[in-house]
Amino acid sequence: MRGERGQAAIELLGALPLLVGLGLALAQLLAVGYAAVLAGNAAEAGGLALAARADPEASARNALPGWGRARASVDVSDGRVTVRLRPPSLMSALANRLEVESTASVAR
Repeated sequence: MRGERGQAAIELLGALPLLVGLGLALAQLLAVGYAAVLAGNAAEAGGLALAARADPEASARNALPGWGRARASVDVSDGRVTVRLRPPSLMSALANRLEVESTASVAR
């Protein structure tokens, strides 16, 4: 029995990198989901502005929080407003690959 003292602590230290990696992956998935919701809301705001003959790009950007405005691109063409948004990430290359897109259409 005496030789098994501290075994649980050593096992926890061995599993700690896996737990941290799992937590970071979960946080990244939540960030992607949040970015998708924000992109959808911004596209809808741009579509409503387009229908009201206002500036759809400015409306879409104003619907985003401050951090999202710098990470977003808004495209307006043929009665469609498309918002692309890169979610926050610890690695910029990963954020570029996880970019989300949402489109709103207006019938004229």
